[in-house]
Amino acid sequence: MAEVQKQQNVQGEQDIHQLLKVRREKLSALQEAGKDPFQITKYDVTHHSLEIKDHFDALEGKQVSAAGRVMSKRVMGKASFCNVQDLQGDIQVYVARDSVGEDSYADFKKYDVGDIVGVEGEVFQTKTGEISIHASKMTLLSKSLQILPEKYHGLVNTDIRYRQRYTDLIMNEDVKKTFVMRSKIISSIRRYLDAQGFLEVETPMLVSNAGGAAARPFETHYNALDEDVKLRISLELYLKRLIVGGMERVYEIGRVFRNEGLDARHNPEFTLMELYQAYTDYNGMMDLTENMFRHVAKEVCGTTTVPYGDVEIDLGKPFERITMVDAVKKYTGVDFDEVADTAAAKKLADERNVHYEERHTKGDIINLFFEEFVEEHLVQPTFVMDHPVEISPLTKRKPDKPEYVERFELFITAREMCNAYSELNDPIDQRERFKAQEAALAAGDEEANTTDEDFMNALEIGMPPTGGIGYGIDRLVMLLTNSPAIRDVLLFPTMKSLDKKPSDSAKPAKKAADQPAKKSSITREQALELLKQYNKEPFHIQHALTVEGVMRWYAKELGYAEEEEFWGITGLLHDIDFELYPEEHCKKAPELLREGGVSEDMIYAVCSHGFGICSEEEPRLEMEKVLFAADELTGLIWSCALMRPSKSTMDMEVKSLKKKFKDKKFAAGCSREIIAQGAQMLGWELDELFDKTILAMRSCEADVNKNLEGLT
Repeated sequence: MAEVQKQQNVQGEQDIHQLLKVRREKLSALQEAGKDPFQITKYDVTHHSLEIKDHFDALEGKQVSAAGRVMSKRVMGKASFCNVQDLQGDIQVYVARDSVGEDSYADFKKYDVGDIVGVEGEVFQTKTGEISIHASKMTLLSKSLQILPEKYHGLVNTDIRYRQRYTDLIMNEDVKKTFVMRSKIISSIRRYLDAQGFLEVETPMLVSNAGGAAARPFETHYNALDEDVKLRISLELYLKRLIVGGMERVYEIGRVFRNEGLDARHNPEFTLMELYQAYTDYNGMMDLTENMFRHVAKEVCGTTTVPYGDVEIDLGKPFERITMVDAVKKYTGVDFDEVADTAAAKKLADERNVHYEERHTKGDIINLFFEEFVEEHLVQPTFVMDHPVEISPLTKRKPDKPEYVERFELFITAREMCNAYSELNDPIDQRERFKAQEAALAAGDEEANTTDEDFMNALEIGMPPTGGIGYGIDRLVMLLTNSPAIRDVLLFPTMKSLDKKPSDSAKPAKKAADQPAKKSSITREQALELLKQYNKEPFHIQHALTVEGVMRWYAKELGYAEEEEFWGITGLLHDIDFELYPEEHCKKAPELLREGGVSEDMIYAVCSHGFGICSEEEPRLEMEKVLFAADELTGLIWSCALMRPSKSTMDMEVKSLKKKFKDKKFAAGCSREIIAQGAQMLGWELDELFDKTILAMRSCEADVNKNLEGLT
């Protein structure tokens, strides 16, 4: 059986290589015949597919010229059909030998799916009612030398989709629609602000002082100036300089860069819009924001009620407005206005299992309570106002409550959508705030600001009362396109390089430099049959498929791509004995695996994941340590995902997982001790293990669901 499967795999690889070779041979033949498609420099397009369909009554019988990619082709003797895809959609093309000529028809029959063609012909409707083009001339504009994913199954692997967005756009129509909508959303925002008298400006990306937000910057070096500089983390300080200069309403839409982790709503580089308006405050910013969100939704989506996951978000009715203290009181019963000082606040945090750092003050702890207990409830649009001064270094204090500031954040779908201030224009107060930030930096807060002396000089010249706000454009696009993760709305999201070599710390401790890569002794198909032989419960099969996908992701992530099959199959079989022999888990497995022809290396790896509970085999290699940690953690993550409206890991965040990790009553069967021990074995912080495993599960979720449907 193994030999047959091996021969089939080799044959499949040979078939693909042969198909690729044939495509290049076709190109060579065209070039030798003087028909090189790459010599064509332009093609006149008169109509796109959707235009032809929408205006069929006016275009029927008329000549049109269209162009696009061949997505399917049916050759039938003297007449054939192909389907051509362009920006707007696709259209059927009828190609008859008598219409295009014998030589041209012979060339057409050699076209491949993926080729880009130009079509001239007459618009008509087939007997089945499909609007089509009857071609009078076909022109090959570009030869595709690669093979597109098979159309029926499509492109579902998220890792490939994000890395090869060009292929994703070709194969997934909804993806193309998302990015067309993104463009329209940004255009709509610009039109709205321009109509309100705002001026769009541009400010530096490379700066000596990256301020305006609490974030760790990227650093680089200016060779010409021989100076270290940073990539901006915010647009704020330069835009405020323009307010000082008399440009009363300004905004900028641009990339900012924050050296932080990746999750469902964070990417290290993202699109931020900030605007500043003189002679208004944070109340004016609330009014502007509510009106703008409503306007953009209506213009782009055609409605102010938009679906997101399983809920309908109503942007049409007035947004709720609540202070941070009142929001915490609403969901916890704790009134921080009644809490005397930092010591009392820390005592409350201890009672509620809210983690804080020694340097944190009462204001910080109010914010921690808000993040821990309130954010997840803010699904419909809610302005959360009046933040503690400790977490708002650039904001004007409230005159009647100086321990709080005139600031708000808008939350929708439990996510922060924007952040706004009544801007601090008192240079004396601002300098004191910067000093406090520098003290926090010295105490270990890598996200704290430092004093920007040129900005201080601008404030001393004088800035009028000003309202300012920053919007996460990517999150707004996520909302209006019903996209669960930020990577779904970024054309080219940040991805770890596939050819990145593992660092010394990422190498297995006991693997010799010349030790060959571990190879699986059975095929994936054989492993799946072996799994199904002893496991019938869909939940157990789903867990096995999930751990397989996670292990494959980790193999590539940690630099063991050549061992991906070994890692994946080990993950697939790791609980092979659990359903039938729960009391002998990891003890019965060797017998079952040996009967299935599994190697001793893989048997050891499978058994070592039960170290300390049902096995004495301690994880030795990095793969075994990853399996030890991932087995328990994937179960906890999936339990968390099932509690979310999406029932998916696609919008799962580390912060949500950390909450459930602390709650020992939630998914009590998932051992927190094993997860923590696994992170320690790998030399990682828990947050790093959480972040990586969520990304791993997200990358394989679609494949797991698809495989599970086929099995059940």
